[in-house]
Amino acid sequence: MPGKNLTRDEAEARAALLRVESYDIDLDLTGAGDSFRSVAEVVFDCLEPGADSFIDLIAPSVVRVELNGRELDPATVFQDCRVQLPNLQAHNHLLVEAAAAWSHTGEGLHRFTDPADGRTYCYSQFEVADARRVFANFEQPDLKARFRFRVTAPAAWTVWSNQPVAAVSPRGDQRQWQFEPTPVMSTYLTAVVAGPYQTWQDTFQSADGRQIPLSVLIRPSMAAHLEAAAVFDVTKRGFEFYEAAFGLPYPYAKYDQAFVPEYNAGAMENIGLVTLTEAYVFRSQPTQAQLDRRAITILHEQAHMWFGDLVTMRWWNDLWLNESFAEFVSHLAAANTSWPGAWTTFLAAEKSWALNQDQLPSTHPIVAHIRDLADVEVNFDGITYAKGASVLRQLMAWVGQENFLSGVGAYLRKHAWGNATLADLLAELERACGRGLTDWSKQWLEEAGVTLLRPGLQVADGVITDLTIYQERPPIYAQQAHDLGLPPVEPSLRPARLAVAGYDLGTDDQGRDLLSRSWSVTTDIAGVASPVSAARGRPAPALLLVNDGDLAYAKLRLDPASLTVAVARLGDLADPLARGLVWGSLWDAVRDGETPASRYVEAVLGAVARESGPTTVQTLLSQLHLALTYYVAPRRRPAARAAAADRLLELAQTAAPGSDIQLQLFKTFTVLARRPADLDALAAALDGAPPVPGLVVDTDRRWEIVTALVAQGRFGPDQIAAESKRDPTSRGRELAAGARAARLTPEAKSAAWIAAWTDETITNATQRSIIAGFNLVADRSLLVGFVEPYFAQLETVWLRRSREMATNVVQGLYPTLCLEQVDLVAATDAWLDQLGARQPALRRLVLESRAGVVRALAAQAADARDEAVKS
Repeated sequence: MPGKNLTRDEAEARAALLRVESYDIDLDLTGAGDSFRSVAEVVFDCLEPGADSFIDLIAPSVVRVELNGRELDPATVFQDCRVQLPNLQAHNHLLVEAAAAWSHTGEGLHRFTDPADGRTYCYSQFEVADARRVFANFEQPDLKARFRFRVTAPAAWTVWSNQPVAAVSPRGDQRQWQFEPTPVMSTYLTAVVAGPYQTWQDTFQSADGRQIPLSVLIRPSMAAHLEAAAVFDVTKRGFEFYEAAFGLPYPYAKYDQAFVPEYNAGAMENIGLVTLTEAYVFRSQPTQAQLDRRAITILHEQAHMWFGDLVTMRWWNDLWLNESFAEFVSHLAAANTSWPGAWTTFLAAEKSWALNQDQLPSTHPIVAHIRDLADVEVNFDGITYAKGASVLRQLMAWVGQENFLSGVGAYLRKHAWGNATLADLLAELERACGRGLTDWSKQWLEEAGVTLLRPGLQVADGVITDLTIYQERPPIYAQQAHDLGLPPVEPSLRPARLAVAGYDLGTDDQGRDLLSRSWSVTTDIAGVASPVSAARGRPAPALLLVNDGDLAYAKLRLDPASLTVAVARLGDLADPLARGLVWGSLWDAVRDGETPASRYVEAVLGAVARESGPTTVQTLLSQLHLALTYYVAPRRRPAARAAAADRLLELAQTAAPGSDIQLQLFKTFTVLARRPADLDALAAALDGAPPVPGLVVDTDRRWEIVTALVAQGRFGPDQIAAESKRDPTSRGRELAAGARAARLTPEAKSAAWIAAWTDETITNATQRSIIAGFNLVADRSLLVGFVEPYFAQLETVWLRRSREMATNVVQGLYPTLCLEQVDLVAATDAWLDQLGARQPALRRLVLESRAGVVRALAAQAADARDEAVKS
């Protein structure tokens, strides 16, 4: 039986059979209980009269099914999340009335009651295939139709949907909201937001002269923290860029952005009504990296209005094209409007994610083979978003920005309001640039894996006599194929155009040491070895950097002399993008077991305070924590962690008071603090005496400190209760649950474990907080007893819980912290053997976690060897 799944074969067969004209959706959100009334009237044609088909619906019960005036028995035709439609006519009218379930896990129509004011809010989230949780529909992207929504809600509520309001009809203590019909669109892009939200309004003058209404909305208890002017500013800049870049005015009637609580994603590109996580509304001082991420997310969703919404993928194998394009072009928009450091941020956040994902055993071609909905649900990954974006950036550099955007514009105009494929886009790009892209597509989009570029440098009398760039396949692929019996990943030794640059020591106007670019040459590489003839005869630089400017997608290494300079002088490297490339090379070498993790820790602590890129700082500090938790040899770890905490506190104390770098340094110190003096300093910060001048210990800082002190045994239930009283909000409730899970007692860990796995009353956001708290332990032996239950319960939780809640558990509670107490690789392999071919999506997630353990053990071994040499 299909369950909640839908295969690509089924979707293609249904698309060949049906043409959907329209939906009239009537929702009544006023009733009490766990469900609401949903009526869907669907008009569609069947190209083979007499054939059978089905419409999708996930609902506790179906009240009525009427097909072409004939009543069908719901008990007979509704099963397995499908309503069977027998003996279709050429033209059909279908009515399905159901009791649809409210969600508290983020899929379908999510309902939330704010503890701050007792008022209730709801919003929809339909990607990948969750519109069927709210109304009956043909849930696949290529069966587009027009939608007309009617929503009955309490009189105190306002309702939003994809289109402007056509009429509002009072009905006692209720009101019915009717919306104008939509243009043709896919089911997963429809949306409803309802509740007593607070709203800000503005307009944008489109290139075609229209005044596009803009609005931003949020629940009132968070309204004081929303920077609506900043959101509108980014939005308007984005519209200006995209309309000019694509040569198409914004194609819809309005643009609303709703910041919503307990959201499972960063945002969703619903046509005319984007939903964004409320985590982008900062009730405490945010880091600049958080603000930058919000801006990129706003631009990302805007890009989808053209690429993904106006022109939509035919099937989910082109999900990457939607997401990669939006991720790439959002950074392009930022770089061309008001954010010159956008590509440095892209490198630190997106490309590093892609490189990590591309070396997992689950790596796949950018153009993934998506057999069914189960495949796509785990495919929102670093390949789909970040590697694809990196490759698109590389393609634009190769064909030229003007040609690239011209081809994109032609693609959008040609396929507007319809569905298209990668082949359709490549055809327009080929016409625009005059180059064939078949080989490029095969090597970059249809092959998995990444290659490594390593410079071979020969110098005589201070002059380069030979420079050759060697391209190789990382050995991790052969290792994974051997250990797991997987098909080997053998990426082509791909061609690319890139820059090679030399950096030399000098001083700036203030007399500070700098490593500045002294020369740069552009070269083409292909195959195993590519000589760089233009470098011969040039002075040997202090630091040689392959892929200067970051246009090629590859792993990088430094030559030995450059590596020595980089570790010692990385803070002196003037170009932030070049610094980011070197940081990425150092971290990748640590993960490959080539560079001792302790050496990386020293480099970060020596240079992070001079780093100017906020997202680069965030990434470095995150990797510092990861290195100290998993990659530094166990015998070295306590001293390394203490030294890092000392250094971070020192750097925070000497940083500019109230600066972004100070905030980021102190946040990481809070996570690393363990010694009594450090914990004393954190406790003093709660009492109004922060150890860092100018630091504002606001609501979220207080929770970070309280949770850290709980995790170290300094605080307990009384302090958590007191902090909850100070912060009686939904976020405070979630953070309190995480703090309780962080307590250093077997009872607390057991309670957190049970809640995360089996408590179906908690929300998705609370579950995530509990999992984070569970993993905060000073004594890892507390978690050893959960290794066996983890594997025993995996398949059950995967089958019983929503995909989001199950994924949180599978990934978040994998016992990586026990890798030194338990043979975790053997335990994982035993579970994988018994699982066999069942649940391939679950298998993929566990394989990814296993890969993290293998890397950690290899890195620890490399660090231990370094310790032995030094001793």
